[in-house]
Amino acid sequence: MKYTLYNIKVMFAIVAASITLSSCLEKEPGSAIPEAEAMKTFEDAEQTVTGIYALLKSSSLFSGYLTLLPDIQSDLVYAVDGYTNVYGSFWQWDIRPTTAEIESVYAGLYSVISNCNFYLERIDKVLEAQTDDDRITTLEFYTGEVYTIRALAYSELLKNYCKAYDPATATDELGMVIRRKYSEKEPARRASLYDTYQFVLEDLAKAEELLDEDYDAYSSYYITKGVAHALHARVALNMQNWDDAIKYSSKLIDHENNAYALSAANVAYTGGMSFFDYMWQYDLGTEVIWQVGFTTTSYGGALGQTFLNFNNDYYYCYPDYVPAQWVLDLYASSDLRYSSYFANFATGYDHNLTWPLLVKYYGNQNFISQALIYHVSMPKPFRLAEQYLIRAEAYCRQQTPNYALASKDLSTLRASRFASGGSVSLTAANCIQTIAEERVRELYMEGFRLNDIKRWGKLYNNGEGFERKPQSNSLEEGSSLKIKADNPLFVWPIPQHEIEAPGSEVQPNESNK
Repeated sequence: MKYTLYNIKVMFAIVAASITLSSCLEKEPGSAIPEAEAMKTFEDAEQTVTGIYALLKSSSLFSGYLTLLPDIQSDLVYAVDGYTNVYGSFWQWDIRPTTAEIESVYAGLYSVISNCNFYLERIDKVLEAQTDDDRITTLEFYTGEVYTIRALAYSELLKNYCKAYDPATATDELGMVIRRKYSEKEPARRASLYDTYQFVLEDLAKAEELLDEDYDAYSSYYITKGVAHALHARVALNMQNWDDAIKYSSKLIDHENNAYALSAANVAYTGGMSFFDYMWQYDLGTEVIWQVGFTTTSYGGALGQTFLNFNNDYYYCYPDYVPAQWVLDLYASSDLRYSSYFANFATGYDHNLTWPLLVKYYGNQNFISQALIYHVSMPKPFRLAEQYLIRAEAYCRQQTPNYALASKDLSTLRASRFASGGSVSLTAANCIQTIAEERVRELYMEGFRLNDIKRWGKLYNNGEGFERKPQSNSLEEGSSLKIKADNPLFVWPIPQHEIEAPGSEVQPNESNK
């Protein structure tokens, strides 16, 4: 009975998050209920949490921009001659403070934060009014979810709008505007990078205290303690806190209830599909720690649209972007991820390009068969595979590196992906390059590449960043870019209207100038 009420909460209420020219920091929750009357009962609190989950479906966030743009901006894809110019400013590194996607991501994340603050500001009074133990427990669990979601939103702002974290300089670098309250006005001023990360850690500590790992489960649509731990490991890695990165990734990898397991690409599941195939084609996998839950009547953006555009005429594909040749060349012949992620298609363009296209996000097969909804896949912000990669890197970069344990983690991951073989041996000389390549193979088009290059800095490719080289029928503009790791646009500009809003003290980034 402990979480009976939790388990029956409404999953897919639709909440509209409006975006205006006013400051994103002043957004109100997506609700028509007057503030003075809102969230007084258990049911109100439940509906508020449901609304927060609905906001996470936004195509500006995990089902769209937040996932796709960092990888499109990097060296993982090439724009096709004849493309629709979607995301063209990111592909060509012509990103400005007024770029619509920059504004949408920023607004979307602060809208989530505002709704979380609305809940957190009122939950104590709702709890005081409860007499039923089950309801009290459920509300405490909701509160843990909300703290985790707020931490997640801030971690994404930090990843995209701030410099890489350096413990030696973090107190002197710009972080984000920290919002703790909903109804009280707070200065629109950016905290230090150090203080913003500390705020994230404070939220995670509260979440981890309130959530119960007995309820961790794979392919969860809800935030669990496992999600809080996964985010903690990722944040620790970004902070160069190698010990904590190992500690929290280990909580997932060595889960005491065995809640998660790698979805093997070399073990058949059903209908000729492996467990790994099934995870991508049906959005169900034993390694998915959390995914944004969709239905055929309530879903967000279409992650696969720009890579396929099959539904343009349901005959040919018209991809805007195709995988970079160097990425395709990374996969060994026995690496089964290749056939799960890519498939050869003749495109419908006049130049008849035939290329391995990204089918990772072809779309949930149930959505296609039931409602002819193509290219819509449930975003998977946290997978166990990432935790193996986090721990392997942390083992290599801790004060006393343990290359043996790092090699074991990477070999374990590869053993679940290869038809045979795949073991790897890491050393001081090859660890960063090897892990970087494995992160591309595993996390392709999941939104990690830009931040990875930024946080590695001079450790990766001697700080040279990346260089694109033209390939078959790639768009001329942007195909030969050479971007060093210290390029200001690795940090997205703060939206211009945030800087110019009345009363704003928000400082710009170097990329704003």
